[in-house]
Order: sequence, then structure tokens, then C-alpha cells
Amino acid sequence: MAAVTIVDAPNTSRNHEPVHFTVPGELDGDLWIAVTDSGEEVLCQRLGAPDASTPGTTSFVATVSFTESVTLTLVRPGAPEGVIGMVELDGVEKDSFVRLDTGYFDLELCSGTAEGTGNSKWGIRHFRLTSDGIDLLPSGNNAIGGFYGPFFTPENGLINPPEHTTVDIEVLEDGPVLKHYRMHGVVPDGLLPELRGKAFSIDWWFTYGTPYFRRQYTVDDFQTEINGRSVTNKITVGDEFESGQGELLFNRFAAHGGTRYRAGDPYAGVLADMVEETLATSPAESERFRTFKEALTGDLASAHWDLYWRLFCAWEKALPENEIRERLTRVRETSHVLADLPERSWVITDEPVDVSGTEHETIFSGPASKSAEYDTGTGRCMVWWTSQPSGAFQIVQRRQSGWVNWGSNGENECPELPVGVQIKTAFGYFDDWQRVADGLESAPKVGPAES
Repeated sequence: MAAVTIVDAPNTSRNHEPVHFTVPGELDGDLWIAVTDSGEEVLCQRLGAPDASTPGTTSFVATVSFTESVTLTLVRPGAPEGVIGMVELDGVEKDSFVRLDTGYFDLELCSGTAEGTGNSKWGIRHFRLTSDGIDLLPSGNNAIGGFYGPFFTPENGLINPPEHTTVDIEVLEDGPVLKHYRMHGVVPDGLLPELRGKAFSIDWWFTYGTPYFRRQYTVDDFQTEINGRSVTNKITVGDEFESGQGELLFNRFAAHGGTRYRAGDPYAGVLADMVEETLATSPAESERFRTFKEALTGDLASAHWDLYWRLFCAWEKALPENEIRERLTRVRETSHVLADLPERSWVITDEPVDVSGTEHETIFSGPASKSAEYDTGTGRCMVWWTSQPSGAFQIVQRRQSGWVNWGSNGENECPELPVGVQIKTAFGYFDDWQRVADGLESAPKVGPAES
């Protein structure tokens, strides 16, 4: 039978690395067994998508653990004894599309409910390692994988795609080795005409036993102006994590090759000040405005952040559009000045950044394609690689609320990640996150085995 050789960099080990390969002949059977040159049996899944194979060939995917190189030889249809692959579990959330045990992650992918709250988001709403069972999103009120800018910006009336719309989810591959899902949605209209009617899709790839997953965002072409800058086909992707009040799942951030950053988030403070002014002076009489006013009575500092931006959200209709425009224009103008004051100096460091020790427990870091958030006590670590660098990141590690964020945006919600970029996200207890990031960047090479 056909055989392929997989070659990696010297002294590099892979753990259940997804490998795609094509062999001559149109083979039947959804599952096949391949044997490595050391005699190990590996489960292979025949790819079923219409564009996966060309006439006269058959394409497969397998996840393979090896060091430096390995040869796979297809031997027969079937599955190795005792190898089940990924399995579906009972979901927790009412909008759960699928909950997967990948053999490494236990995650729940949701389609959203468009109710305008944190627990209505589409994306990954529960996420844990199967080895320790610690859910990084225990409440279901946050999500991994949402995208926000340029829609969730003061210029556009803070339209929040994960909270304000639902997605339809298409299954493109559904086997024990590979699950490939594609979300489809339309962003609700905000204040900017050039951002209205925009459709999007998000591809998610999960593979058996692999310590990372992959995704890609596609959005209808757009060009607009955010934070005083032209923005063409760039988005903010945001991954959120919940640690519990007074705790942090991750307490450091670092970018591969060193971190360049400014501390603090003046925009958040200006928006909070505008909340107080609006509650005191707005002539609005809508029932929605009265609801927010009641919710924000008392200690504003302890109120949930969602209540701040939702007051000015065009989707919520708590305020008339002309008042939203006027107030958010003032927020933008003040924030732009504060963001670039001389005292907000850039810090250049090769050391990991203690984000919770900075002003507002927030930093805005410069361009990078490989970055990580991790916990110094446990070694728990999340690593991101993007196939093109994002121009900036907003990193939050807020101990008071326990909320942690990785976002591909700069100051004042300005999106910085090009549409169509591939994102690989690894999670585990890693001794050397930069080595993990390098592995995400450089996939092994696959070719026919020498006869």
C-alpha cells in the first residue's frame, strides 16, 4: 500500500500532530489503519469534503506522535484496537452545538442566542484539559473565539457580533480524527454605513489528541476609519478566560522576541466617566435606559463592565442614535489625546509582563505573530500563533474580577489582525512556550516515502 514520510526539524518532537496526505487510488472506507516504521498503528480518517481529493486519489488525516521523522504506510480499512478518537459529550449550555472530548481538550462550541449578554455569545464557552478538568470558562458568560472590531467600536455604536447575533454551523468533516466546523453569520447594523450588512464565517479545526486547535476568520470586504486611522479588512479577535474574583488563570504575558507595550487603558476610564455623566444628565426616557440606570445605581466601580458599554450600544437602543453619536464622539476625542500623552511611554523588555501590576491591569503591546499568557505558579500556558502578525494586542489580567483577555486590537478598540489569517492556539503545562510557538509556526513536511 501507499506510504508517506513526515519530516520535521532536528530534535523536534510532536504530540498528535495533524498530518494531511494524499495517496493514489480512490479508496473506500471512512477509517483506515496506517502503520509507522516502528510498528505502531495509527488511525486515519478519509477526508469527505468535495475539494479534499482530486479524481484518482484519496486524502486522509491522521494525528501522529514522533521525533524528527516517521513513515506511515496505509494497510487496511478499520481502526486500531482500543483507539476511539474524538467523542461527543452532553452539552451544558442551551445553545450548545457540540461538546467534544478531543482526547486532549474538553470543549463546548456554541451558536449564541443574540440576547446581548455575555452568556449569549457564540464561540467556545467551556474549555478544559481532559487531564486536569479545570474549566477556563466555568460560568459560560465569556467565550474563546469571538471577533469584535471594527464593529465593536465607539465609531460604530459598539455592535458586539458574538452577543448580538447567532451563527449557523456547518459540519464539513465529522470523524474521530478531524472535526471541521464553519460558522456563518451576519453582523447587525451599527452607526457606520460602510459596515452594514457584513457577513462572516469562521472555520474551526479540532483534531484527536492534539494540544492545539486552529481557526480562520473571513469577513466581507470593508474599509472604514477607527481611532483616526484607515482600517481595511482588519478585525479584533478576542479570547476570554475566567479565573474567579481575586484569582488569575494567567498572570504573565510575553511576545516572542520581546514585548513592546504601553500600560493602562485611558479609553475605559473615559467611557466610565461618560456613564456617570449620562446617567446624571441624559434626557432619554426609554424603558431600556431606565433599566440601565437602575442597574448602575450605587457603586459604579464594582458594576460589570458590560453595563458600561451597553449603555452606549446602538443595538440596545437605550439612547437615541444622535445622543450615542454625540457622547461617543466626545469619548473618542478625549481618549485619543490621553492615549498618546508623553507620560504614556513605551516599555521595551525581554521579560514577561506582570499585567495585573500595571495601570488598569491592562497593556497594549506591539506587533507579534507568537505570544503567550501563562501562570508562573502552575506553568499553565496558552500560546497563540498567527500566520501574519497582528499590529497590536490588548492584554487584560484583572485580578479583582478574575477576567483575562487576549485581543488583537490596539488603543481605543482599533482592530489589527488581517482577515483570513490562520490562528493556532495551544494550551497545556509547557516548560518552554517559545518552543511551542515555533512548532505551531512550522508544520512538518509530508511527502511520498522512498521505495
